[in-house]
Amino acid sequence: MENNVIHIGIIGLGAIGERLMNLFQTREDIVVSAICDTSKARLQEVAETFTITNKFTNYQDLLDRTEIDAVYVAVPPKFHEAIVLAAISAGKHILCEKPLANSVEEAERMVDAITKTNLVHAMHFPLNYQASLQQFEQLFKDGYIGELRRINLKMHFSHWPRLWQQSDWVAGREQGGYVLEVGVHWIQAIQRIFGKITEVRSQLHFPEDPSLCENAIIAEMKLENGTSVLIDGLSNIGGEEQLEFAAYGTDGTIMLRNWRQLLAAKSGEALQELEISFGNGNNLISEFVKAIHGEKAELYDFQNGYDAQVVLEALRHPINNDWQKLN
Repeated sequence: MENNVIHIGIIGLGAIGERLMNLFQTREDIVVSAICDTSKARLQEVAETFTITNKFTNYQDLLDRTEIDAVYVAVPPKFHEAIVLAAISAGKHILCEKPLANSVEEAERMVDAITKTNLVHAMHFPLNYQASLQQFEQLFKDGYIGELRRINLKMHFSHWPRLWQQSDWVAGREQGGYVLEVGVHWIQAIQRIFGKITEVRSQLHFPEDPSLCENAIIAEMKLENGTSVLIDGLSNIGGEEQLEFAAYGTDGTIMLRNWRQLLAAKSGEALQELEISFGNGNNLISEFVKAIHGEKAELYDFQNGYDAQVVLEALRHPINNDWQKLN
C-alpha cells in the first residue's frame, strides 16, 4: 500500500460489480488496479469505460499481482468459496458479495479460513448503512412500538429476475431466486436488530422447468424469544414491485417500504411516512477502507454472512413443512 491508497481488484463484472466499481472510482483513497471476468467482451467493455489496463479472465492471475491489497468478489455464489480461499492464500483483504456462499458447508469453510488470518473480511450488506433502516432500528429501540408482536417481510416482484439484472444464474434454482438474492439482506438485518432466528418452516412453489428458481414462498420463522417472522414472496405477477418490512407491536407499527420509505403509526392511527432525519453517515466502502488501515469500523463480516446463510438454506430447503431448528 503506497501513500495510504488501497489498490483493489474486482472479480466479476455483472450489474452489482459495476455498481460498486462506480463508487470505488469516486474515491481518492482507492485505485481499481485490475479487473477480472470470464467474458472477454465484458472485460474489454469495462476496461475501456473505466480506463483500466490490467484485465484478466483468470482470477488467479489477478490475485498474483503483488500491488493489489484487496479484492471485491462479485461473481455468482457458487464460485465464491474457491475465489475467496484463493484470495486468503494470496493475503488479500476481501469484500464479498452476498450471499456468502452457495451452501452452509461452503460458508463454514470460508469463515474458518478467514478467521485464522488478520485479513479484513466484509460482506456487501449495504442496507445496514441506509438512514431509513437506522431510523427504523432507533424507533424500535426507543420503544415506539411497545412489545414486539410480529415481523412481516413481503417480497412481490412483477419480474424475476428484475429487468436490470437479467442473468441466467439469478433466474436459476441452483444459486438464484429472490429468497436468496433479496431475502439475505433482510435476514441479516432481522438477526442484527431483533436477535437470532432459531426455527424455520417454509413452503416454496416452483415452475415446471426444474432449472428455474422459486416463484412463491410462504414461511414462518421464530426468534429466540418466540416472536414470529412471516415471509410472503411472489414473483412474475401483475402490478408493481412491492417490498415491505414491518415490525408490529402492542403500541405501534414501523415499516420500511421499497427499501427506503419509512412509515410508522401508533395504535388506531393510519401509517404515515416519516422524514428520514438522521443517519450515522457511515458507508460500506469508507468502513472497509478504515478497517484496512487498522481503524475501528462498522463492518458486517463473514460470520454475519454465515449466520444469514444458515437461515436462507433452511428456507430454501424445507423438510415436509416441518419446523427446522437451527444451531
